[in-house]
Amino acid sequence: MIKILTFGALLATSVIYAASTAGCVSCHGANFEKKALGKSKIVKDMSKEEIIKALKGYKDGSYGGAMKATMTPQVANLSDADMAALADAIKGGGSTKAAPAAQKKEAAPAKDKGLKEDNLESGKVGYDLSGKKVVSEEELGLRKEGLFDEKIKPLDAKFDAPAPGAAKKFARSYVNAPPLIPHSVEGLLPITRKNNACLDCHMPDKAKSVGATPIPESHFTDFRPRTELKDGKIVKDGKVVTNTSDVTIAKFKKLKHLSMARFNCSQCHVPQANVKPLVKNNFRPEFKDESLKAKSNLIEVIDNGVK
Repeated sequence: MIKILTFGALLATSVIYAASTAGCVSCHGANFEKKALGKSKIVKDMSKEEIIKALKGYKDGSYGGAMKATMTPQVANLSDADMAALADAIKGGGSTKAAPAAQKKEAAPAKDKGLKEDNLESGKVGYDLSGKKVVSEEELGLRKEGLFDEKIKPLDAKFDAPAPGAAKKFARSYVNAPPLIPHSVEGLLPITRKNNACLDCHMPDKAKSVGATPIPESHFTDFRPRTELKDGKIVKDGKVVTNTSDVTIAKFKKLKHLSMARFNCSQCHVPQANVKPLVKNNFRPEFKDESLKAKSNLIEVIDNGVK
């Protein structure tokens, strides 16, 4: 029997997330009672010693089956003490409420030192946000009031969904539409500069082994023109331009890594809530190629209508 232990969304940085099990619950359940991606052992039934042995084995490469490629980078920065702390947290009931002090410190709002309203007539807009780690909604854009009307109750939507690997995939809403997230995102969001749990399963080299939708080629391509100012003239991809708003597609630049313009997955891909719509939607997509219900060909048609 192949032993598989997949703390699928185990957060990668040991300093901030060392003893937090928050990233595990989406796959394993709040009390580690589920088989992650339908493949792993039920972690709550494992002993503390077995959990530590599995984590150490993933780190040194001596342990793991189909999920080995996913788990290895997740434990790479964990020390023996980190692993012991994780095992203690899991055997203590899988609590995800208590966050390490370092994590709380990272999330704490920055002091308003230097924060002030700018004079719009001076040409400066909004606030001076330099040095701030957390920006409130009142500080975004020109609006200086909350985005939510307290008199209007938001729709009570529940985003209950199966764990990753156990959910039924949604067909795309239209050709090359960003696919909806069919599984629970508990413990996977928010995406930060230091942690993007989506990449653990959806990178092309890992997606097949876990049954996930692979990130398409377009996300490993830079479509942006190289723009610079030379001798007072605007130069795009080596050519002087006078109208910077012309719709053109830059020369494709294939990347060996995920384009940072596509790093924030949740800006396009969102969970689906099962709610009654206020207005009936009769839209039905038509796919000339039925395979495009489950994949993207954006890289092939990105310049249609532009050339």
